[in-house]
Amino acid sequence: MTHAAPSPRGEEIAAGLAEVERRITDACAAAGRSRSEITLIAVTKTYPASDVRLLAGLGVADVGENRDQEAAAKAAECADLALTWHFIGQLQTNKARSVVGYADLVHGVDRLRLAEALSREAVRAGREIGCLIQVSLDGRAGRGGALPADVLPLADSLAALPGLSLRGVMGVAPLGEDPAPAFARLYGVAQAVQKDHPAADVISAGMSGDLPQAIANGATHLRVGTALLGRRKPFVR
Repeated sequence: MTHAAPSPRGEEIAAGLAEVERRITDACAAAGRSRSEITLIAVTKTYPASDVRLLAGLGVADVGENRDQEAAAKAAECADLALTWHFIGQLQTNKARSVVGYADLVHGVDRLRLAEALSREAVRAGREIGCLIQVSLDGRAGRGGALPADVLPLADSLAALPGLSLRGVMGVAPLGEDPAPAFARLYGVAQAVQKDHPAADVISAGMSGDLPQAIANGATHLRVGTALLGRRKPFVR
């Protein structure tokens, strides 16, 4: 039986994945954590469905997107693959129905109105959608993310909505700052949420440039794009 030779793109992605895995393993060792505690989400925005297939062939099971139009098409094209789809971008309430159609975990829930829209559409679709509350780590409102003081009331409200399950928190380190203190703040918020909601044990933090600091501060899910797939190109369908 002969196997087709790996494509140049397949080799490129395999090399990127191997390097990311090495960095995760090293960071886990430094933090005294097990690699099994970490879920790697491949952020495939602007990349074609063929890259998703290559990643799946290499054992990656979690895929992240941040634009609904692109994500919906890609998820449909890859519907035959056993993947968990993460919606990680800013989400408008009018996109809730579409996102509920394919997403398993929505990372950016930062206001009750959005949670209520997701709940309505999840009930309509007969699905249960996991939600992470996005926490503002720069302490400023209006830039995506609930202020830390508003997270616990939002968590309580979200947990009571039908069709949704509160899975934890998500954060993005502020640009131009050491990410470690921001991730430490996120961990503190996560612990407070989990005290009242024990099953909400996900901490989505860390990207290509700051994954060691995220792992050192308790991240369970990493959102990695550039380090896996290369510099972004304009998306062409």
